[in-house]
Amino acid sequence: MPPTTVRRILATSALPYANGQIHLGHLVEYIQTDIFVRFQKLRGHHAIYLCADDTHGTAIMIRARVEGRSERELIAAMRTDHLADFSRFQIAFDHYGSTDSDANRQLCGEVWQALRGRGLVTSREVRQLYDPTAGVFLADRFVRGTCPRCQGADQYGDSCELCGATYSPADLIDPVSTLSGAVPEVRSAEHLFVTLEAMHSFLQEWTQSSGALDPRIANYLSGHFLGEELRDWDISRPAPYFGFEIPDAPGHYWYVWFDAPIGYMAATSEWCAAQAGAGESFDRWWRRGGVNEPPAEIHHFIGKDITYFHTLFWPAMLEAAGLTLPTRVRVHGFLTVNGQKMSKSRGTFLLARTYLDHLDPGMLRYFYAAKLSGDIDDIDLNLEEFTAKVNADLVGKVVNLASRTARWLESSGLSARYPDDGGLFAQAATEGTEIAAAYEACDFARAMRIIMAAADRANAYVDAQQPWKLAKGGPEASGRLQDVASVALNLFRQLAVYLAPVLPEFATQVGNLVGGPITSWDQSQQPVVGSSVGTFQPLMRRVEAAHVEALQQASLAQAPVTPPGASPMEPQTTPTDPAEPLAAEPLAAECTIDDFAKIDLRVARIVNAEEVPEAKKLLKLTLSLGGEARRTVFAGIKGFHTPESLVGRLVVVVANLAPRQMKFGLSEGMVAAASGAGAPGVYLLSPDSGALPGMRLH
Repeated sequence: MPPTTVRRILATSALPYANGQIHLGHLVEYIQTDIFVRFQKLRGHHAIYLCADDTHGTAIMIRARVEGRSERELIAAMRTDHLADFSRFQIAFDHYGSTDSDANRQLCGEVWQALRGRGLVTSREVRQLYDPTAGVFLADRFVRGTCPRCQGADQYGDSCELCGATYSPADLIDPVSTLSGAVPEVRSAEHLFVTLEAMHSFLQEWTQSSGALDPRIANYLSGHFLGEELRDWDISRPAPYFGFEIPDAPGHYWYVWFDAPIGYMAATSEWCAAQAGAGESFDRWWRRGGVNEPPAEIHHFIGKDITYFHTLFWPAMLEAAGLTLPTRVRVHGFLTVNGQKMSKSRGTFLLARTYLDHLDPGMLRYFYAAKLSGDIDDIDLNLEEFTAKVNADLVGKVVNLASRTARWLESSGLSARYPDDGGLFAQAATEGTEIAAAYEACDFARAMRIIMAAADRANAYVDAQQPWKLAKGGPEASGRLQDVASVALNLFRQLAVYLAPVLPEFATQVGNLVGGPITSWDQSQQPVVGSSVGTFQPLMRRVEAAHVEALQQASLAQAPVTPPGASPMEPQTTPTDPAEPLAAEPLAAECTIDDFAKIDLRVARIVNAEEVPEAKKLLKLTLSLGGEARRTVFAGIKGFHTPESLVGRLVVVVANLAPRQMKFGLSEGMVAAASGAGAPGVYLLSPDSGALPGMRLH
């Protein structure tokens, strides 16, 4: 059924920086957002996906200088490349703008005046690092050194990826310029600041009570930032700098982290201008109290490395300006490849365009969907798992339904009445509510599991009916053959409707084969009858090991085009491992191999997870050790993992630990997890891809 109320949903992704090409790590976020928006549109909601290139900052200025062209020539070329990559990965923006636009300049001015009007802007002299070789003040991202809080090595100049500390670049220990390798000089310059502490009570309330944040993110902000006075936010940079000069402060430029998120609103303004005939206006989406209708929903999709800016600075700016606050800030983890960070030397730093030369983009969209559960855990692109999963699910289960049956309907078309299928179509139609709820929660992995279970049932039906034998039965069997093939093709089309947000081009191909365009979620609820069937064409081919090997070899030969200085919105690489965690908890006393052999560590699958209402830290887990073997374990991971994100996950359990009677029940083991100094949270240990419940760790 169509939704009773049409929602207005505006979704954004972090803006890609205009100094580098799109790689597979970036695509996690853009594919995730695209799936969410396509689902909402399929449900009949008024959903738009807006994005832009992030174009300002020292990085752009330096690269343009090195390449002998203007900054605007550089960002125009990168825009063309970015849009080409996004388009081929079937990512459909309703509008794609640029932070170097008139609309963005105007909105920056409005927000700035609002901050000024509330007395939130102050100025003072700042000790700033200056590169005497390059002749520029160094932006945060052009300085690396040792974190002043945790002593983590190779950290950027504004924040530590290990302990989450934020600081001034001048506070770094042993700083080095990434532009020239020179040791920076400390010079003094006037900077403008936003006094964020004045917004403390608002930020405390919004982060903890609005429902916009995952509880783990809210807890982290409360424990690491909101538990103490918020530092002033340095919002300007002195010349030379590529960006917008501040109108009431000549010689000062808005720092990129000020104008970049305002780019979300500028893209909206530009889209609305193009849609003026349809009654769209900026106020409908971003002004509070100015429109006589329910407020729009704003959904930001970001990587966990830029959480701080999107959950403290950005809502403070919006609140000060009286603009719509985010409905949800959806934070995802990083991408690893074969269990490690992307690496040029291993052939796993994969650019989008390199992937496209070798593999179907729809396959990557599906694999990411099968991994994304809506939580903040990292996801791994294990290339062997990718090959096996795509071949098994998309080729072996979904496409297989049509390839085995469509040809028998090319002349007759579908049966005039939908045949008896034993309730298969009706069951999958009922499951549409559960699939929709999973899409809504961005738990795409759960949606894919339900869809593939329906595909398994459909293939079992075909196996049982054996249409290939009916085809040899002569005219008397032709009616039954038509009915069986009609059932199979309807179940196939139903799956295509459910997969349409993930596989839009595949859905178009299916619509051309049978039933017409897929445009609504409701098309999963009624079978198609009496329709003609087109000539079947191969919809998706198997991934061969040779394809993956060629991709990796091409990656080895192609270095990523990314100059020094990453964007604030760019995912960052993993730094050198710090000494803090080990120092905080030294190694235990030496044991013998006989001591270790007494501990039976097993792979287990979490088959159920639930809250323990009376406990502050515990979740109740039901573990499968294979077959019918089950264990109940109470784990102290509440607040860091949600029950729904754990189901189906492989973990390591101490299987021979003596049961312990607790207030809440009997705990029959202990799951292995890491915690301690250096990073917030409790991190469950997961076995490598391919491990099975019951396997012992040696």
